[in-house]
Amino acid sequence: MCNHSDQHTHEDHNHSVHGNSCVSACGHHHGHSLEDSTGTRLLLSLVLNLIIPVAQIIGGFMAGSVALISDAMHNFSDFTALLISYIAHRIGKKGATFSNTFGYKRTEIFAALINVILLAGASGVILYHAILRFSTPEPVDGLMVMALAGVGVVGNGLSAWLLHKDADHNLNVRGAFLHMVGDLLTSVAVLINGLLLFYYPWYWLDPLLSLFIVVFILKSSWGLLRESLAVLMNATPRNLDINEVQQFLVEQPGVFGVHYLHAWQVSSASIAFSCHVVVPDQLISNTEQMMRGINHELLHRFHIDHPVLQFETQQCGNGSLLCELSCS
Repeated sequence: MCNHSDQHTHEDHNHSVHGNSCVSACGHHHGHSLEDSTGTRLLLSLVLNLIIPVAQIIGGFMAGSVALISDAMHNFSDFTALLISYIAHRIGKKGATFSNTFGYKRTEIFAALINVILLAGASGVILYHAILRFSTPEPVDGLMVMALAGVGVVGNGLSAWLLHKDADHNLNVRGAFLHMVGDLLTSVAVLINGLLLFYYPWYWLDPLLSLFIVVFILKSSWGLLRESLAVLMNATPRNLDINEVQQFLVEQPGVFGVHYLHAWQVSSASIAFSCHVVVPDQLISNTEQMMRGINHELLHRFHIDHPVLQFETQQCGNGSLLCELSCS
């Protein structure tokens, strides 16, 4: 029986830790600066998204617009989402400890998951009020709707602009960014609604628009939910082809075979990877240069920033690409 946890010996430690410390050190200061600016942008967006919904809720009741109130509730849910994202970002900055050796970065993934739940709840409330308004339509003050929707367009547009830089590499911020883009689009839609109501008494258009807002929110939430669950399930990152990584490793000089590959996301911005590499029998020091070259390529080709390579002179288990829980 092959026990893979036992395979990571002191030899493995010597092989992998030296290269991993280099990879980590190369990006440490840049990452720290990036995280500081991310926190600042989240905080600025947080302030903006407290002002906007308060103004819109007051104006929505005054104007009698359920679409404007719906937009405001969505905006307020975004304030809550941004607050959760900011708190998670602060917690995620804590370094590794003996009890959490990968650090606290996954707190941000939990924050993204909580935000999906909040969005689903907000969608339910909007849907309920829209259905009520269909059965009992009421007059809407189109001019006030336009004015307050315009506030939402400016505020949400600025918030989206603040967050777009970090949305590509941070799932937590991407969730907040999607909220902002969604609010920007819905505020534009409410603005158009107010303009039409100013000329035509189409009061049914107000709750209908709310239904479209709900569809958009749920569609955006579904994508965020899938990505968050994939990270929590240690799924292979969606943009990483594990077969391609194996092929690259097998083609390296002095490598006889590669098996038991694992790739998972420590956080939305960090990919961990481990595998067994079969090489000729040699001194440990002879593999160090090979390891440094491989780690460099894994980082720049596949964005793998936490590689752990276990070198061995003969294939263990059945040598398949994936690691079974037990093998003969």
